[in-house]
Amino acid sequence: MNRITTAAADCRDSRQGPLVTVACKAALAGGALLTSLYKQPHTITMKGKTDLVTEADLAAQDTITTVLAKDTPGIALLAEESAKGHTDNMDGQLWIVDPLDGTTNFAHGFPYFCVSIALLAQGKPQVCAIYSPCMDELFYACAGKGAWLNGDPIKVTTTDHLIEALIGTGFPYDVPQHLQELIAQLKTVLPQVRDIRRAGAAALDLAYVACGRLDGFYERALQPWDTAAGWLLVEEAGGKVSNYGNKPYSVLSKEIVATNGSLHLKLLPLLR
Repeated sequence: MNRITTAAADCRDSRQGPLVTVACKAALAGGALLTSLYKQPHTITMKGKTDLVTEADLAAQDTITTVLAKDTPGIALLAEESAKGHTDNMDGQLWIVDPLDGTTNFAHGFPYFCVSIALLAQGKPQVCAIYSPCMDELFYACAGKGAWLNGDPIKVTTTDHLIEALIGTGFPYDVPQHLQELIAQLKTVLPQVRDIRRAGAAALDLAYVACGRLDGFYERALQPWDTAAGWLLVEEAGGKVSNYGNKPYSVLSKEIVATNGSLHLKLLPLLR
């Protein structure tokens, strides 16, 4: 049984099954395109001082959105490289796509990047798929049904002591604007945990929380396409997601904290 068929079977829902199938199909197609371009010379365009886009971002987005538009023609799309300032209107159903999360890693040949796809309904994720091409790992989840990695159920860790926790984080592109906060958080968090990892792809970091490779993750100034899929994965794997003030998370939130749940109220005060 291939992974796309497996995803629909795992979901066990006649409504969500076809949708998670489409998400996985699109994620794998986008990932295959990224793999074909990974070791080639790249055409790089700067969107900001350190925010770049490559020909692979655009090609993967075209591949992914073509699949989604063909298989679910009535559902709107929000994709990173065509978003000219995304809307705050999350009514109805909406595919949210990051064709290449970790573009800087990709451009430098650092093998930590992914495709991230989520379907939102009234602002809440219903199904998602995150595909890591270099590891050939397909994460997917269905609301209320669970989360999986290559067909195997995944769960967050049971770690309940911060000093035993491996925590992920990320830095925004406009580092100077947030520099003092970033330094203060590192000075506060780092001595209290086992270690911190900054790998450079928030969607994949969240998937790693969901499957137990990280015990928690936090970051500020992310976009909806960075977090929509990972949010669902973490919650369906038994974890907790909120903003820094422990308020319910939204893809429009200014910051995200995702943990195994046991560590949530212990990590939050260190970020504030």
